Amino acid sequence: AGAAVAAGGSGGGGGGGGAGAGAGAAAAADTPAARAARAAEELLASPVLPADILEEAVSGTVRKAEHFLRYMRHFVRHLRTRISVAAVEVETPLAFITRMKEELQVDSKPLRFAYSRLNSLLRTLEVVNVDEYTPLSLVADFATLAATYEDGFMIIIEPSAPATPEIPDPVLQLACLDASLAIKPVFDKFKAVVLTSGTLSPKEVYSKMLGFTPVVQQSFEMSMIRSCICPVVATKGADEVAMSTRFEVREDVRVVTNYARLVTGLADVTPDGMVCFFPSYAYLEFIVAAWEEMGVLETLQRSKLLFIETKDVVETTLALDNFKRACECGRGAVFFSIARGKVAEGIDFDRHFGRLVVLFGVPFQYSQSRVLLARLEFLRHNFGIAEPVFNEFDAVRQASQCVGRIIRSKSDYGMMVFADKRYARDSIQRKLPRWITQHLEPEHSDVSTDQCVSAARRFFTSIAQPLDRPATA
Repeated sequence: AGAAVAAGGSGGGGGGGGAGAGAGAAAAADTPAARAARAAEELLASPVLPADILEEAVSGTVRKAEHFLRYMRHFVRHLRTRISVAAVEVETPLAFITRMKEELQVDSKPLRFAYSRLNSLLRTLEVVNVDEYTPLSLVADFATLAATYEDGFMIIIEPSAPATPEIPDPVLQLACLDASLAIKPVFDKFKAVVLTSGTLSPKEVYSKMLGFTPVVQQSFEMSMIRSCICPVVATKGADEVAMSTRFEVREDVRVVTNYARLVTGLADVTPDGMVCFFPSYAYLEFIVAAWEEMGVLETLQRSKLLFIETKDVVETTLALDNFKRACECGRGAVFFSIARGKVAEGIDFDRHFGRLVVLFGVPFQYSQSRVLLARLEFLRHNFGIAEPVFNEFDAVRQASQCVGRIIRSKSDYGMMVFADKRYARDSIQRKLPRWITQHLEPEHSDVSTDQCVSAARRFFTSIAQPLDRPATA
């Protein structure tokens, strides 16, 4: 299930795979074919660098190793000076490079070759443990990209990390605002390109942002033996108080209580595993603390064991392992996770590990993020994409990815609960993938917490009945 977009490119499609495959065999001989293969390999390894940069001879200023290292030392000193700021600075790569030239009185052209020159130096020295030079590689990558692109990137310097503004910890970030830069070499090299995903919705936004005109554009429904998913939009509690994680109401005790009733009620009727996604670590920590004080977590753990994602990778890995063990032994478990966290990006909760997923709130990005603000301005100016359109598109894409964690094969089944009144908006529901909206019944598009729990009970009772013919993965 998902959407597919086929795009026509300008390059030849027949020779792309052969060049990459033949590079290893021909590398020993210095033939035109071998050189072409190595060039193709280098291009695919550096997709965001234009071909003319990769093919151009290295500047004589940094051709010798000692000259290159001396140049990079000056550049690193300049970076140290630039990150010593008291307030946030946002500027284009061109402005950044121009200021560097004026302050250091050096030519900026060698920066364009920092990436390739460093790789060449490491190969010449036959360095085995390349990881030791990761910091220098990051500086070289930054230098090459900043010197190559005048548009499509923005340099943001902050005196501290956004998560800890009270602690001085300078951050210099090169933010890519133009997604088409990364995929353009693919369109140029291959005659036909197919983009397919379960979250390509709405498709029109993707074609605008990636800079191509689709030849074929199609959405597909999920073909199943029986209706195996049950999307529900829970908008209010039994007291008719609207549920939402909007900043103005997210800490309202009535909203917190209604969310608590929803999760405990669903845990009582859901078999095996259950996953809950929250919009941020801060809100997850607030909810856990509030529910602990209210006794909700104790009530919840009578039905299922509780595991929580943290910022620590090791802790999260252990929590996931124990979550699965609890599901395997029949005890049942619920996993609290973050919509834009590590678990949402790549962990599948297939089969009995994910029979129900609850999405608390709409996972919008932090509205004051400097990167987001720069990207919104770029999209508005270059593609005519308004800020609300992109924000909803990005949030719904992330929401679709979260709820899709529980449906990984045709034999899977599960319930999806969108717990926020904003999911009842037509503008948001229209952006959901077709494989979800085809199962969203009108009576489930705006329900209370009690109605949601009743719908879950009916769904799991119905889905537990034997099939006339077995489902196949």
